[in-house]
Amino acid sequence: MGRERGGQLALLIGSVVATVGVFHRVVFGRGIFVARDILRVYYPLHQYWAARVSRGQFPAWYPYDGLGQSFPGMVISGVFHPANLLYLVLPLGTALAVYRFPGRGALIVIVNALLGLPPVVVGLAVYLLLSRSGPLGAFGILFTPTAMVVAQGILALPIVIALVHRPAVGHWHAYGEALLVDGASRLRTIWPLMNIGRDGLLTAFLAAFGRAIAEVGAIIIVGGNIRDYTRTMTTAIALETSKGDLSLALALGIILILLSMTVSAVSLLFGRALTQK
Repeated sequence: MGRERGGQLALLIGSVVATVGVFHRVVFGRGIFVARDILRVYYPLHQYWAARVSRGQFPAWYPYDGLGQSFPGMVISGVFHPANLLYLVLPLGTALAVYRFPGRGALIVIVNALLGLPPVVVGLAVYLLLSRSGPLGAFGILFTPTAMVVAQGILALPIVIALVHRPAVGHWHAYGEALLVDGASRLRTIWPLMNIGRDGLLTAFLAAFGRAIAEVGAIIIVGGNIRDYTRTMTTAIALETSKGDLSLALALGIILILLSMTVSAVSLLFGRALTQK
């Protein structure tokens, strides 16, 4: 028994040493995988998608990866990869600062008002939409993780748009006229303005992440808090507290806090690396 544990411990130590040896530049240096992946994989995909859509074409085939492959079928495509859905949301706040159209002021007021959107109201609205008698009941996604993602997305969307819009207004006043004089259309000014205000984008991401990871009411309503399926750490904390198991609830709370702090720290390091480039 002792020899078996010793062998397992030696295997674990060897695996750690081998990993650190291979990736020593990342462990002891300032490089990060996230920047490499975004610059070499995700950003080109996004640029390809934007170029095709701006010409009124559907991005069916991505020719720049090996011999090419189907764009809609790519797991890491900028359209269908969950993390890169931010590419579709972040420009909305900047677009509100760039474009002038009837009802723009009212739309800005509504977006800012939705920052305080009650989660239980969102959960109830999504429940009514996805229930069997609702308009989207045919999809059968109520009490599934998909329904939870929909509710969390609705809650996070106003936060991202509002927090991106506020700094974008200042950047538009400072640089917008110069970009237009240089021949850029209002559509093409959105990406440079987002690049200038990338610190604000990071803040918007962290705020939306915090809203989503801390959500309880909406996801209990649409997810059902089903064990091993739709139960999250926040709903588990609420459940264990109601059962009186405070030690487990406290332990889950500590893990959730550590997870949130880790994501925030990695995001800040990532933002600092981008700023220094």
